[in-house]
Amino acid sequence: MELVWIIDANYEKEYKLRLKFNDGKESVVDFCDIITKHLPLFAPLQNEEVFRNFKLDDWTVTWLDGRLDIAPEYLYNIN
Repeated sequence: MELVWIIDANYEKEYKLRLKFNDGKESVVDFCDIITKHLPLFAPLQNEEVFRNFKLDDWTVTWLDGRLDIAPEYLYNIN
């Protein structure tokens, strides 16, 4: 697999983000399973306001001032 990273991210609805990757792939990723299956690490994201307050760094989406992120390779292979 080539190295991938996220170049754009937009909130869609509920726990879904539209992600665009450096190779042109674009998909809507539903984070609901990630948030509920990997507790307590992702527990803060159950608050939709916290989830919607994501940032895009050089590689992936982050939350809580960069303290929480998900590998772009993982997100790339969800859909």
